[in-house]
Amino acid sequence: MSIELIWAIILSFAIFAYVVLDGFDLGIGINYPFIGSKWERDIAMNTVAPVWDGNETWLILGGGGLFAAFPLAYSVVLPALYVPLTAMLIGLILRGVAFEFRWKDKSKTQIWDKAFIIGSIGATFFQGVALGAFIQGIPMEGRAFNGDWWHWLSPFSIFTGIALVFGYGLLGSTWLIYKTENKTKRHMQMLGKRFFILTLIMILIVSLWTPYLHPEYFEKWFSYPRILYVLPVPLLVAISTVCCFRALIKNNDLQPFVWSIILFLLSFIGLMISIYPNIVPPSLDIWQAAAPKKSLQFLLVGVLIFMPIILVYTSFTYWVFRGKTKPDESYH
Repeated sequence: MSIELIWAIILSFAIFAYVVLDGFDLGIGINYPFIGSKWERDIAMNTVAPVWDGNETWLILGGGGLFAAFPLAYSVVLPALYVPLTAMLIGLILRGVAFEFRWKDKSKTQIWDKAFIIGSIGATFFQGVALGAFIQGIPMEGRAFNGDWWHWLSPFSIFTGIALVFGYGLLGSTWLIYKTENKTKRHMQMLGKRFFILTLIMILIVSLWTPYLHPEYFEKWFSYPRILYVLPVPLLVAISTVCCFRALIKNNDLQPFVWSIILFLLSFIGLMISIYPNIVPPSLDIWQAAAPKKSLQFLLVGVLIFMPIILVYTSFTYWVFRGKTKPDESYH
């Protein structure tokens, strides 16, 4: 296996870790408008209070890793997605400020709650828009982005933005099913079923839409014999869908969250199948965009030291704060 491919796998792992970990705590903000009482909102926020800022470590690793290992891809993707990525960062900042100020400035709790909702939905929507714009392809001339500031704006990118809001809503509600009890848990079970149905519809539409964005995508999914290699992905999605639905119907605690993550993982694998070996679709592949081999080898030493440390402290944090969040517990 080439070192360029190893770096592509490392970056894919970092991006997926961010999607899942920050996805469910952004999902709590997406569920917030449907949580009426302050008491329930306090519990919901306390379920992620010890971990939410640590979850965003993976965003830094993914962005920094792209800059260091694939500088050409970084220089092409960033100008193409300046607008949605800037909007996403503004949403994350607004959400982070609201998260902290809500507990310190109790006279303005409702204002900070609204800021938390707007920041969470905005950050998620523009993250999905950036993803959609990336999948539909970034035009290049030579070694540079060849488009305007609004190239990212399209029906497909807007749709993927909405789809991600529903998807993170599912992760957030299933997380709260796992972490809460009694009235809050029952409320989340109801919301989780609705977000599950909406997410499923969105996965289906995006899956049918994506192959028609580029002939290469269509060939990977529908030409023979390639279809035999990719067929397990939709089959596993169908099985995971049934399992997630059963877990929601049976009011299981942890299983809906686990199956929701598996649905995200399979969707992520489907995306990787569509764009591989390109790192900037439709024309810039991993090897063309990579830094010199000696640089990749040097950087890999650092990743092999620090990634296990991140995994250990992240796992330890989740272990320490495992189990149900009690109403009388507070982390602020």
